[in-house]
Parts: sequence; structure tokens; C-alpha cells
Amino acid sequence: MIDDVVNERGDGGRTGRRSEYARLTRQAILDAARDLFVRKGYFATKVEEIARMARVAPATVYAVGGGKHGLLRTLIESGTTNEDIRGILARIESITEPRELVAFIVHATRVKFEQWSPLMRQVVAAAPREPSVREIQQIAHDSMRNGLALTARQLAAMGALREGVDVSRATDLLWLHLCNAAYFIRTDDLGWSLDESENWLNDALSHTLLRLAADPASSGAG
Repeated sequence: MIDDVVNERGDGGRTGRRSEYARLTRQAILDAARDLFVRKGYFATKVEEIARMARVAPATVYAVGGGKHGLLRTLIESGTTNEDIRGILARIESITEPRELVAFIVHATRVKFEQWSPLMRQVVAAAPREPSVREIQQIAHDSMRNGLALTARQLAAMGALREGVDVSRATDLLWLHLCNAAYFIRTDDLGWSLDESENWLNDALSHTLLRLAADPASSGAG
């Protein structure tokens, strides 16, 4: 455990100080790992470089996160469990208007792409060569698909899905448009700005997923 590595010997009165030092040390290591992964890539980053940037011994890097793999996993998992993710899921469940829900999930994925695309680029680049990184990539994918599936279920509960589009297909269509790979195509290959992408997604997903406004089924009628 990190306390075993970074804590100095002392009496019980120093427990709070040691605990805070351990927390700050862990955060410094994670920050250094993220910065180096983004700038140099996963394979080119060395544990010794992470340790040097965080101002700790290499042994501490292994103790805190299990080396590069453990640190990358911790970074990605933090993006799937933090408070704003819980807020997004709660908001999905609270929206009762179909187009508003589509607009919300489009904007939420756009914001997350802005926050995480630098690191996810490196995950995507390393995954084909490293099984452990593929597992980490799958953690990110599973988290996003859970949110998209929740969105699809909410649209179905509203009676808003087009004829022939069930929850499973709606989840797939949301994934097809909103996953990181789709954002990379629009931003990198097509040169679209994120504003252009968001505007297009609102129109495209509304057309692809939702019943026509004139269809009485869209208001829940049988």
C-alpha cells in the first residue's frame, strides 16, 4: 500500500499528515502519468520518467498504481466513476422530452470527448499491441455503452423510438454516432469542429431514432 512506501516513521499524532502526503503523492503520480501518456504515448513512457516528474522513487510508482498498466487503468476508471458521470446518468433518467434527451446525450459525449480524447488517442494506439490496454479500453467502452443504453431505454419508455428501432438497435445507433471512434473520424478525417459535429448529431440522431412529430405514437398514443 502507498502508506507503507511514502509514510515516514512517526507516532500516531502524525497520521493525518502522512495520510495527506500519501494522497498528494498518489495524485502527483497520476498527473505525471497522464501528462506523459498524452505527450509520449503509452509505450514510450517509462516508469522512471513518471517517478522523476512526480518527484518520487520508481518503487513508489509501482506501489501506488502497479506501474504503467495500473496507472492507466486507474486514470480511465476515474473517468467512468466520478461525480459528473453520476450526474449525467441522473439527468438522462430525469428528461421526459425525446429531442431534449437526444440533445443532452450529444452534448454530454461532446464534453467528455473534449476532456478525454488526448488520453483515449493513446489508449487506441496502444490497444492493438497490448492486451492489458485493450482491457482498459473496454472499461471505457462499457461505461459509455451503459449510458447510451440508458438513453435508449428512456426513449423507448417515452414511446419515442421509430418503428423497427428497439432498445438494442437504438443503443447501437447511439454508439455508431457518439463513440470516440466516430468523433475521431469527424474531427480528424473530416476536419469538422465540435460545434459542427454537435449540430449534425442532433439532426442525424433525431431523424435516425425518433418517430415523426406527426406520428401519434410519438406522444405515447397506441
